Amino acid sequence: MAPPRSFLWTRRIFLTLLTGFVLLPVYVMVSSSLKPLADVTGKFRWLPSELTIRPYIDIWSTVPLARYFVNSLIVATAATVCSVVIAVFSAYAVSRYRFRGKRVFTVTVLSTQMFPGILFLLPLFLIYVNIGNATGIALFGSRGGLILTYLTFSLPFSIWMLIGYFESVPRDLDEAAMVDGCGPLGALFRVVVPAAVPGIVAVAVYAFMTAWGEVLFASVMTNETTRTLAVGLQGYSTLNDVYWNQIMAASLVVSVPVVAGFLLLQRYLVAGLTAGAVK
Repeated sequence: MAPPRSFLWTRRIFLTLLTGFVLLPVYVMVSSSLKPLADVTGKFRWLPSELTIRPYIDIWSTVPLARYFVNSLIVATAATVCSVVIAVFSAYAVSRYRFRGKRVFTVTVLSTQMFPGILFLLPLFLIYVNIGNATGIALFGSRGGLILTYLTFSLPFSIWMLIGYFESVPRDLDEAAMVDGCGPLGALFRVVVPAAVPGIVAVAVYAFMTAWGEVLFASVMTNETTRTLAVGLQGYSTLNDVYWNQIMAASLVVSVPVVAGFLLLQRYLVAGLTAGAVK
């Protein structure tokens, strides 16, 4: 039975309002990035009186945006790879084997998500400083220390999510692979991992987005040479002026990798987030 016309019109109106609510800030950001600074700081106009691409050129010289971009890319990529690799092995062990403390391990991993990140800021800062003083390993102010910091947030969720996804993969596949001569690792990489690609992609996207846009720890754990994009954008605000058009342009530029990756992996991301929910 076809839905009533009132429902159809209500749905259209609601979706139109929702689309406008989502796209309006994007339009303001794009239009502001194409305006001279005087137009952005003056009276707001929906249509720019003058279009210019100068802000997209100046963003690279006002602050060392290229260096911040490289730092963010290295940190986010390394944190994603480490999180996925460790989560795959951990989730496979939990989902396929019985061992003492299994229940405690899964509950502990999940319970870490209850605490806000700011609670770990001071302890991690003290740990990194003491390790540096005792061993000479510079974790504070380095990319390696920031990668380890992001693992403390992305890894528990990645393990918990992949446990549910691996448990949805039939164990008969593992047994069939072992009958053919594969060991546990062979069954993992030849059977389970290919079947769990959507879940692994979802975990990778989550880990990358967490590291790419994080501000709190990046503002404390980095210095001028290791600063990431999320913190580096503050450089467009000085004591004398705020370069709003360059901030908007830089925000659009730094969001390109995340948006492009999400659009390319959207099919796997949706499948990975839903497949492990029902066994």
